[in-house]
Amino acid sequence: MRIERVPILAVCLGLVLLALAVTAYRYYSGPEGRHRPPGQYFVSRPDLSAPKIKLTEYQPPTGRAATAATDPVFIAPKEGEPMTGPVILDADDGEPIWIHPLHDDIRAFDFKVQRYQGKPVLTWFQGPDLALGYGQGKYVLMDQSYRVIATVNTKGSLADHHGMTLTDDGTALMITYREVPYDLSDIGHGPEDGYLLNQVVQEVDVATGKVLFTWNALNHIPVKQTEIKVGPKLEIDGSEDNPLDFAHINSVTEDSDGDLLISGRNTSAVYKVDRQTGHIEWTLGGKASDFTMAGNSEFVWQHDVHRQPDGTITLFDNEAAPQVGPESRGLRLGLDMKSMTARVVTQYLPPEERVAASQGSVQVRRNGNVFVGWGKEPYFSEYTADGDLLYDARVIDAQSYRAHRQAWVGNPVEPPDIAIKKGKAYVSWNGATEVSAWRFMAGEDAASAQEVSTVLSAGFETSAEVPDAPYIAAQALDDEGHVLATAVY
Repeated sequence: MRIERVPILAVCLGLVLLALAVTAYRYYSGPEGRHRPPGQYFVSRPDLSAPKIKLTEYQPPTGRAATAATDPVFIAPKEGEPMTGPVILDADDGEPIWIHPLHDDIRAFDFKVQRYQGKPVLTWFQGPDLALGYGQGKYVLMDQSYRVIATVNTKGSLADHHGMTLTDDGTALMITYREVPYDLSDIGHGPEDGYLLNQVVQEVDVATGKVLFTWNALNHIPVKQTEIKVGPKLEIDGSEDNPLDFAHINSVTEDSDGDLLISGRNTSAVYKVDRQTGHIEWTLGGKASDFTMAGNSEFVWQHDVHRQPDGTITLFDNEAAPQVGPESRGLRLGLDMKSMTARVVTQYLPPEERVAASQGSVQVRRNGNVFVGWGKEPYFSEYTADGDLLYDARVIDAQSYRAHRQAWVGNPVEPPDIAIKKGKAYVSWNGATEVSAWRFMAGEDAASAQEVSTVLSAGFETSAEVPDAPYIAAQALDDEGHVLATAVY
């Protein structure tokens, strides 16, 4: 009997497991989408998703600057779920305003607002995920109606993802990486027939693609200034398959006098470069600093260097990787050009120990607050100018190379979307920033439709109960009650 029962029990057990599997599949892949990773999802736009944001507010000090809640947050989630691509978020609650998913292995970097031909535009790098520390793609420019108006690229090799700066002259400052043979025998224990990655900075006219300025890192930065160790038993052996990234240029921005500030991560240095000649006028930090780094002003593996209107320099001080200091920080430095001394003006510290092994950004906002993106650590934070933390936000299951908080008005040309589910109408308008309320209408047709209800906009998606009618619509209303657009079911 026992021999006969074993297969029967096995079959029964198998059927039970199959039933459980089917139930689980239905639960996780059913119409409610419960199989999906943690994120924000929408009935009216089931094709879109956005990462969840966890916000932590801190008691503001007396007299602190206003947070200017009208300015949204710009991130480009990657290396996580539920989506990859540029996202604009409401800074108060983390609700998405605009979602632009990218597919396959395409990633977005350095998503932000810049100005082109006198108008605000969205810009970002777009290209494949190389997982090599640099990118090969292009930069996209999009207008306030979310239409691509231009793309721009470097010449000779594709643009790197570390950032693009638009100038008032309609040009783009970009970086491109090129592998070249190089004798590395004087660098640690590198090979004579070695290879390194050379970074080239180009200023390109966006409209024509013409290269107006070229700066070659290898021609100006001694390779021995690198902080990277090279050798046959080390992480970098200097071979063709594993070249030395000696400088790792990761930001190029304009100085107040029109010259360039160039950040070399792997030399832990900032270079002021003459816009005309390419000559390095001074070096801040690293092995060949022209400045005495007073106090705790020394930075390591930094990103995102900018000159501020008050003359200070801001940057993201990673302190890793490999880790050198106890935590990463936003940093504002004052430079005394007479004594050639650098001192800390303000540092922007995380609420708890946080070490970003890569990436990161520091932005001084229009109200004087400072906004920090923590790069590989999936957070962004806002501070008063004096360094008091106002809030800290975590991006769930994703990271963003940089994070910005900037003014933006979006007027999409695409109409709103509406869906009906269980007696409710759900409406959204991807990218619209001027919608204050939604007026829901129902009737036999558009001519006979009557107002059902008017509700304040509830973020990306707003809902209201509606009757069972042949015609259902939702009108987007601005602050004065004007109809901006209508979604018809």
